[in-house]
Amino acid sequence: MNTDSKNLSNSASKEDNDDIDLMALLFAILRGWKTILFFALIGLLVGVLYSRYETTIFKSDALIQIESSSGGISALGSNISDLVASESSLAQTEAELIKSRMVLKTVVDMLNLSIRLNDPTVDAIDKIRTNRIYTQENMPESVFLATSDGNAQISQFDVSEDYLDKSFTLVGSSEGFTMTNGLDTFKGRLNTPHRFNGTDGFIEITVDNLPVNERPISITKQSLQNTTDAIKGALTVSELGSKTGIIQLSMVGSNQEQVSRILRQIILSYIDQNNSRGSEETTRTIAFMETQIPELKQTLEASEKAFNDFRTENGTIDIGQESSILLSENARIDSQLSELRLKKADLTTYYTEEHPLVIQIDDQIAELQSRIQVIDNRIEGLPEIQREFLQLSEDVNINREIYLNLLKNYQQLQIAQAGQVGFARIIDLPINTYRAIAPKKSLIVLLATLTGLLLGIMLVMLKNLIKKVVKDPDRLEAKTGVPVVATVPRSPLLTRLRKNKKAPNRLLAYVDHNSLSYEAIKSLRTNLMFGMPVKGRAGQRAKVILITGERPGVGKSFISANLTEVFAQLDKKVLIMDADMRLGELHKMFSMSQDNGLADYLSQDALSQNMTHFSQENTQVPEAVNIQESSNLASFIHPTGIDNVDFIPRGEHPRNPASLLANGRFNTLMAELNLHYDYIVIDSPPVLAASDAMILAQHADKVLMVTRYDVSIEGQVVYAVNQMNKANIQVDGIILNDVQQGITSKYSYHYSYAYGNNQ
Repeated sequence: MNTDSKNLSNSASKEDNDDIDLMALLFAILRGWKTILFFALIGLLVGVLYSRYETTIFKSDALIQIESSSGGISALGSNISDLVASESSLAQTEAELIKSRMVLKTVVDMLNLSIRLNDPTVDAIDKIRTNRIYTQENMPESVFLATSDGNAQISQFDVSEDYLDKSFTLVGSSEGFTMTNGLDTFKGRLNTPHRFNGTDGFIEITVDNLPVNERPISITKQSLQNTTDAIKGALTVSELGSKTGIIQLSMVGSNQEQVSRILRQIILSYIDQNNSRGSEETTRTIAFMETQIPELKQTLEASEKAFNDFRTENGTIDIGQESSILLSENARIDSQLSELRLKKADLTTYYTEEHPLVIQIDDQIAELQSRIQVIDNRIEGLPEIQREFLQLSEDVNINREIYLNLLKNYQQLQIAQAGQVGFARIIDLPINTYRAIAPKKSLIVLLATLTGLLLGIMLVMLKNLIKKVVKDPDRLEAKTGVPVVATVPRSPLLTRLRKNKKAPNRLLAYVDHNSLSYEAIKSLRTNLMFGMPVKGRAGQRAKVILITGERPGVGKSFISANLTEVFAQLDKKVLIMDADMRLGELHKMFSMSQDNGLADYLSQDALSQNMTHFSQENTQVPEAVNIQESSNLASFIHPTGIDNVDFIPRGEHPRNPASLLANGRFNTLMAELNLHYDYIVIDSPPVLAASDAMILAQHADKVLMVTRYDVSIEGQVVYAVNQMNKANIQVDGIILNDVQQGITSKYSYHYSYAYGNNQ
């Protein structure tokens, strides 16, 4: 083979190993389906219980629009709009104002939110059992709390500062109620206001109703800070979108009606505050006008009185057209002078006084001033009475115009104030939807189940990583160096029968003779028939098979009994011996007693002499010799009711089983039994539990070790085989017992098939 072929082969081999490992991991997870299902069900149960324990949360929403300014005043005209400054506010600023104590305190006081009622008798079990809790409801007139024994209703509860945030207990009685905090105890009557003086101050309370059966109710007066903090914790205020000017308010709680009621009151409180701020400047302007109007009226009345008195005193005077013209001309010249002076000031910034334009303007100014002097001289020429008349008349006109304008504006502001609104507008008020937003029960149950499922998978994987159980015959052969001579599948029918602890153990031949398990035992028999010598050890007749295991509970007695039965089908004389004198239960397989067994035989003092005498007189015994006639061994060998099968039970539990096996009496016993049986099956104690198997193996032609699928640990099996090897005992084969057939088994190709009628 060339190098490329070798590399390709190695690569393919490595890929196959990776696939096998991945498949082995997958099948290991599938084989642990019971553990995974158990944890998934535990997760499901925890999820259901938690979803019932968790308080149901409801939500209410509302929308407010923040406008840039109010249109109420501008609609009345530009004149009055100029008197009131426009308002503008960012939505985020208003969102913070909504959560301020300025707004929330009004809500707390109106709905008595600082009064907290609680039922201390409700525990977690009650919440899970009923899947609900009673929550208080705050109304302007009182606070309610429903219980299974009736309602609690408190219409007033005020305490001194030292009693804030401290719990009291109310208990109803036939006379009224009793209130205590552990130090002070007060008694009162229902529907009656009370004021109690306690150790830390006063308590004012009015109890309208309490539950019956002396059910306690906890009551607490929260401080304003804690109450508003609780409200803000449940309240969310944010701008909807970017620079939309629309604020969304959301509030959550365990009572849908309570949440909507509180949120509605918060909105109304904010709108009231907003309207008050929007009309504040208008109110101040009106107040100022109300103080100025009387003064202006008095001034007007005084000027009119002076003018009227002057006319009464001097008679009616007609100023004449000339005086009017002179005054008008004088006013016009003053205006022209002002304009010329402004032009000159502008020109002098660029030119000197000698510039022709500047000189021209100076000439115009001089001419106008000259004209003013002429007009003044002519006015001075008018009679003194006419000048005084003109002055008084002007005062009256000016005062009348000021008064009328102010009075007009005052009336317009009053109209504007009546129709003025703030810059915040309610779009949507909260409504009761009764749709729970939390807990998401289906999601919680799903996540809890998946968590349990993942935990089960992790546990199965961890178990497989830490505890390498026997599953793969090929792997077991590689680890121990001992071939797996048989894989015995689990018998479903026999497994169901074993669930009844009172039912006796049964052989496969009588319970499930068409099963794969029974066929596997027959295959093991065939393997042993062709794998053992024609004669036993030292040319003896019997072929001795020792069956042991690395630990108890692997099914060695099950294999021993059924293997004995299938050997007897060959018309061979078979003896099965329960050599596990400590915990052997092979007698239960044959529904027999454990008395008069191996331990009793080995414990006899005179046994060795009898055996010696028997051996000397019978050096050659024909095959048909009757063992009952040759020695006292007959009382320890019991027929099983199965043709060609005899049984030696374990006997009474001795103090020193290993010593009995090693003192030579067992050698004599085996020498005699070898002459009368074709097969002897010895069921020995586990290798790792006792040393008996190493002593018994000295008389065996085949040593088989039984290990249990998905139960036995690879390391223990390897250690047991090594212990036997250290004692110069070769383990001839391993029997993999109780293999579970199914799609989760990667090694189902080791099974054989029942051939024939399975009905």
